[in-house]
Amino acid sequence: GEGTTLNNIGGVYKSQGEYDRALKYYQQSLAISQEIGDRSKEATTLGNIGTVYSSWGDYAKALKYYQQSLGIRQDLGDKAGIGLIYNYMGLNYLDLGDYPQALDYFDQAKAIFNKIGAKEGIGVTLTNIGIVYQKQKKYPKSIKFYHKSLAISQQIGNRLQEANNLNTIGRVYQKLGEYTKANDYHHQALEIYQKIGVKSGISYTLYSMGIVDQHLGNYPKALASYQQALALSRTLGTRLTEGKILAGIGSLYDTQNQSELAITFFKQSVNVREAIRKDLKVLPIEQQQSFTETVAQDYRRLADLLLQQDRVLEAQRVLDLLKVQELKDYLSNIRGDNNTVDGITELTNEQEIIKGTQPIIDQAIALGQELSELETIVSDQRTQTQQQRIIQLRKNQAKLTKDFQDFLNSPEVEARLAQLRETTEAENLDLKKYDRRLREKLQQLEQDAVILYPLVLDDRLELVLVTPYAPPIRRTVKVKREELETGIKKFGDMLVTPIRNAKTPAEQLYQWLIKPIEADLAKANAKTIIYAPDGKLRYIPLGALYDGNQWLIERLRVNQITAMSLTSLDTKPTPQLQVFAAAVTKEHTIPIGDKSVYNRALQYTQLEVESLAETLPNTKTFIDQQFHGDTIYKMNDYSVVHLATHAVFKKTKQDSFILFGDGSHVTLSQVEEKWDLSNVDLVVLSACQTGLGAELGDGKEILGFGYLMQNAGADAAIASLWNVDDQGTQALMNKFYQVLKQGKVTKAEALRQAQIALITNKVGDDFEHPYFWAPFILIGNGL
Repeated sequence: GEGTTLNNIGGVYKSQGEYDRALKYYQQSLAISQEIGDRSKEATTLGNIGTVYSSWGDYAKALKYYQQSLGIRQDLGDKAGIGLIYNYMGLNYLDLGDYPQALDYFDQAKAIFNKIGAKEGIGVTLTNIGIVYQKQKKYPKSIKFYHKSLAISQQIGNRLQEANNLNTIGRVYQKLGEYTKANDYHHQALEIYQKIGVKSGISYTLYSMGIVDQHLGNYPKALASYQQALALSRTLGTRLTEGKILAGIGSLYDTQNQSELAITFFKQSVNVREAIRKDLKVLPIEQQQSFTETVAQDYRRLADLLLQQDRVLEAQRVLDLLKVQELKDYLSNIRGDNNTVDGITELTNEQEIIKGTQPIIDQAIALGQELSELETIVSDQRTQTQQQRIIQLRKNQAKLTKDFQDFLNSPEVEARLAQLRETTEAENLDLKKYDRRLREKLQQLEQDAVILYPLVLDDRLELVLVTPYAPPIRRTVKVKREELETGIKKFGDMLVTPIRNAKTPAEQLYQWLIKPIEADLAKANAKTIIYAPDGKLRYIPLGALYDGNQWLIERLRVNQITAMSLTSLDTKPTPQLQVFAAAVTKEHTIPIGDKSVYNRALQYTQLEVESLAETLPNTKTFIDQQFHGDTIYKMNDYSVVHLATHAVFKKTKQDSFILFGDGSHVTLSQVEEKWDLSNVDLVVLSACQTGLGAELGDGKEILGFGYLMQNAGADAAIASLWNVDDQGTQALMNKFYQVLKQGKVTKAEALRQAQIALITNKVGDDFEHPYFWAPFILIGNGL
């Protein structure tokens, strides 16, 4: 019927990479099958629409269509159809980097196809499983699956599947460093894709060939492959591939020590990915996170290149953007602001270089379309005219590739690159404005504040320091990531055990993080460090670093932020302290997902909030049963919200929660949706747990909690990085509120004075070990 015809036409356009046209036909076909009640056709078309959105990188929308299709196929008992959709869903999760979920769907698909003896289905699924193992770097295992699938596709004459397998085997040999073997497989794949006219396959294979040639040192050949792949991916609108290709070109120029050109292409790559990420917002967050982990390395590489060129301000923007993206990954619904929404500024000279490549790429797109249509005609069935046209087009293609290379090597581009070397930040108004805004923010604080951005790279640590009266400063520390992370772990282990000597690892970290900028801090007369830590550095408190004589907090205030562009630092606190103080004292076991989580009784929390009420008369206490889900709606009537309860921050926001006194709890997802703290100056969580002491993640959960409180409207949050001794907490909190009560003292200074009181044993007894005083960090506005 008409519905089937429309679906088939959609399929033809999809295989040629014309996704817009494919979608139009699929939607028409869907309307007809729904109208006539043909549920089987409806399920097929829904699945096809899902694959179009998946190709565009709109994974959330794709998943919605797959689930609708799956529901119908399950109702109809269509086994082969269910297997197909499981494969689609697996691929969706694979693209997002969620490998366990992907493998789960592929295993279900394989079981179904084995049961019904569907060879084609088995072959496709074996390939998909191979890809998962490849992504997990289990290369020998992945090659085994690919070869099994290749044998099936050759046996049943499925050329597309055969080409896919050949291409993927090539990619694995590439990973193993066997480039000649890889090249051989890619060439076989390319030949088949060209014969059957699958443009997305041609584009991705050319990209893979570019990587291989780059490794073999065939740079002009690599650029030719990348350029043809780029033209094709832009024709097809496959943004994920386009982002990879642009990063590939960036990497190619980096390899040849042409840093300015590398930066130009990496910036484009990052901006393409920013555009993809905007559409990723509605996915479950773990998938967004894994999506970012697959691209974060290009952000880091761009920041790395900019820092090597001393383009510190641009690098600082990239670092800030990376932090905003990491937050997005953890919390999904992060709105960027003026500083982040446009991605990364391309300087005038960079824009002109890109503009110059555009006509060549446009011609390559038009030429590529005509050529790929002619190449699908079987060679012995081509007319003489067609054969001559193919030869001419291939010559033209080679010329365009040469034009692309010649343009990038031209005196015009060389002159622009020379200008970039001499005047990068100075000539860019946008960056100037950004720099001025950053410095003005610091000057208005009147806290003698500086901003410290560390960037952890594989071979070194970069420290970017922004001061109120000079351009940003960059200091390079020769410490490898591995060594730094071992130091962080060692320090973390000492911090959570009060009987161990934490000074030695604390001093080592001081040598890496503070010593190199000591002179800069002195010159800026710094009294406050606004700190935006990177990766695992989020698990350790900066104030607990040791200079051999005293702890850093004894000299300086420390105020942690999520990202500068998301932090408002200019609100002054409410003079009148009105406190909402809640305490949970009893043990509770609560369900989180499919697990039960035990929360021990908290012995000293009641005492903690009662003594707080004595210190600050305008305090309302909520003990145990009085503190429940509905009390959150009272919080916004207070300037300080103090919660002495279990708060657990895990790698996903669904597993992270705050416990109420009646045994119920709220996850961070719910906090994001329901909490309004717009009148609140400070939120204190005095019995938190983060991942410290276990296997360290990248600290996004700590970043995420601070941002959530700010996003709900609170100016700042204080939270603990590890589970603290209850008496120590009580002593610290008492002192903190006593200092705050005096007025004219910022939150960061009140916390510092409370910490010093414990270090010097002015409060309590034997609390000088950082285990007692260091866990509390202030995130957000420390004024």
